[in-house]
Amino acid sequence: MPRLNNKIALITGAARGIGTAVATCFIEQGATVIITDKNTKEAKQLCEKLGKNAHFQLLDVSEESHWQQVETFVKTQFGRLDVLVNNAGITGFLETAGPHDPEHLDLESWHTVQRTNSDGVALGCKYGIRLMKASMAASIVNISSRSGLVGIPAAAAYAASKAAVRNHSKSVALYCAQQNYPIRCNSVHPGAILTPMWDTMLGEGESREAAIAGIAADIPLGHMGNAMDVAYAVLYLASDESGYVTGIELNVDGGILAGSSASPKSN
Repeated sequence: MPRLNNKIALITGAARGIGTAVATCFIEQGATVIITDKNTKEAKQLCEKLGKNAHFQLLDVSEESHWQQVETFVKTQFGRLDVLVNNAGITGFLETAGPHDPEHLDLESWHTVQRTNSDGVALGCKYGIRLMKASMAASIVNISSRSGLVGIPAAAAYAASKAAVRNHSKSVALYCAQQNYPIRCNSVHPGAILTPMWDTMLGEGESREAAIAGIAADIPLGHMGNAMDVAYAVLYLASDESGYVTGIELNVDGGILAGSSASPKSN
């Protein structure tokens, strides 16, 4: 039996990277998936690739009016939502002028990152809860980051926004439990996952390979992860298998947050 059979799922930022991996995984596991993104072209191409159970909706997660339109679509087409993956996020390096360190941060750049990463998740949870009350068993999975658990001096806005995602997930989990809603909420914290978000930092050619090797040297498992590593973690939290799991943070980082900065050495 597919693990998400008959589930209606919505994924934000699904056109690339982790979002695409989650959408692909969900389709394979029997879900009907609503692909949302600002990138209309790539999102529609993904829908075509995934087949008749994938549906596209334009969504800028920082715009409440977009969420209202998506809410209407879901209600009209499906009557409920069972799984919401709040995945859309930006580092701010490409999208804003910066800088992003604590001493020199540009306030508008800070706000731009917060609007997508923090406000976008808050709005997703708001409208997700409304749609999920009609579900028998619903799950919200918020994609935070390793950066939401540790400081990042050169990316203070990103780190703060991802910390907000972590904390808000717990508030949502407790609120839904208090209201006796059939909705769980958890956060996933990827670290060192090789996705397009890394491209500007890694460069190209030999320098890219050297940068990846340098990062891998500080990961206990010895290599960077890929988007499917995160997708499988999200799948567990989205499925009924995790029916007694709410308010947790699940790290997918090759052991980085375990406390070691070097690969384990054999005796």
